[in-house]
Amino acid sequence: MKNLFLAWQDPRSHAWFPIGRLSVEHSSYRFVYIQGAEDARQKSGFQPLEAFPSFDQIYESEELFALFANRLPPASRTDYTNFVDYLNLSPSEKDPIVLLGRSSGERMTDTMQVFPEPEKSADGFYVTRFFANGINHLPESSLQRIEQLKAGERLRLMKDIQNTYEGSALLLRTNAEVDGDLHIVGYCPRYLLDDAVTIIDQCSDVATMIRIEVERINLPPAPKKFRVLCKMSARWPNGFQPFTSSKYLPINR
Repeated sequence: MKNLFLAWQDPRSHAWFPIGRLSVEHSSYRFVYIQGAEDARQKSGFQPLEAFPSFDQIYESEELFALFANRLPPASRTDYTNFVDYLNLSPSEKDPIVLLGRSSGERMTDTMQVFPEPEKSADGFYVTRFFANGINHLPESSLQRIEQLKAGERLRLMKDIQNTYEGSALLLRTNAEVDGDLHIVGYCPRYLLDDAVTIIDQCSDVATMIRIEVERINLPPAPKKFRVLCKMSARWPNGFQPFTSSKYLPINR
């Protein structure tokens, strides 16, 4: 994993915008604003962050910028082992890019999160991992079914065409091979929607083109944001590149 993107949420409209890209190059960190920040400025009055005060500058550091480092719990915390366990990573994993990409780096004190750039596997597949979103908004029957999910269990994507908040939203549901076992168990993260829809539109059989399975279930008292860890894999379409829309292009090129 080489690139992470930073997203910002407008506290009034609750709309999300990708605003920056964090990359690792030759053991140093680089942050640049992307065109999504300009979109956020025009639509929601977004201003440069205190840590990165200019849209036009390229920021470089030998150490991880505090804005990102502070989104990870220190290894000295008593619950750090639980944190890494929730992410289904080795207790010896120290790479902050890996930890941030898996956890999203969300904090209660601001309206930002990070997400990773999906990678192409050695066998030519689009592979990414994410936690199911929106679990707080699901009915009790869905919450009960989530606690029964097993590692390796297949999930399906379903367009939520009547979603007035996010028109391109994709629901995650159980495989429903057993009669009556049809439950919504969360949402696909918004940052994956463009890529997922592109892949879906380019295939004739979504069931074989995109595979989503449960990688890990973290039962209570784990936070709901870490409840359902999913792995998404898909055949990489010819000529396809993730996150290539104009909003992901650096402002300073």
